Amino acid sequence: MNRVTLEIHDDVARIVMDDDKANVMSVEMLTELHEALSNSATSARVTVLEGRPGIFSAGFDLATFKRGEEATRAMMDLGVSLITAMLRHPHPVICVCTGHAYPMGAFLLLSADYRIGVSGNWQIGLNETAIGITVPHFALALARHRLHPSGVARIGSAAMFDPDRAAQIGYLDEVAAPAELSAAVDSAIQSMLSLHGDSFQATKRRLNDRLVEEMAGAGGY
Repeated sequence: MNRVTLEIHDDVARIVMDDDKANVMSVEMLTELHEALSNSATSARVTVLEGRPGIFSAGFDLATFKRGEEATRAMMDLGVSLITAMLRHPHPVICVCTGHAYPMGAFLLLSADYRIGVSGNWQIGLNETAIGITVPHFALALARHRLHPSGVARIGSAAMFDPDRAAQIGYLDEVAAPAELSAAVDSAIQSMLSLHGDSFQATKRRLNDRLVEEMAGAGGY
C-alpha cells in the first residue's frame, strides 16, 4: 500500500499523504515521505505537501509507542530527520493543511516555508500532555522558533486551535475557504516560483541553520 504519492508537473512537486485513515506518521509513512521529498529536491522548484480531505495528519503512530523503546526511537528518529530535510530543502516547501493536524502533523507545518489551511472545524496543535507523552526537546526547539509566544505558552496545556486561531499564533500563514483553497495554493506556488532560486536557498539556510543545530543538540526525546 502506497501512503504517499508524488507527481511533478511544470517544476512543481505535489506530495499527497493518504493512508485511507488518519495519516498517522508510522515508520512506513515517514519512509515514503522521505523518498518523495528527496525526489522532489532534484526534480522541481517548489514542493507542495498536503493531506487527504479532513485530515493533514494525526501525528506519530501511537501503536508504535506501545511496541517499546527501539520501535519508538526508530519512528522518532525518522520524524526528526524529515523535519530537518524540510528545513534544509533546497527550494520552497508549501504545506496545505487539509484538516486536523496533531503532532507530528503540526511539526511538519512548522517546518514548511509557507502554510495554507482550509477553514473548517479542524484542530491544529500539540496535544502530547493530554495523551501521556512529554513534548520532545526537538519539538520545543521548533515551536519556539516558529510559534508566537502565546502559542508556545499553551503547549504544556495541550491546547488545540481552529485554523483561524492557528494562523494567529503561527501554525499557519493563511486560511482559505474550501472553495478557494485551490486558488490560494496556486497563488502561493506562483509566488514561490518567482523567487531567485539560489538566493532563496542561501537565505533559507541562514534562517534555519541555527534551528537545525539547536534541534540536533537538544538531547533525547
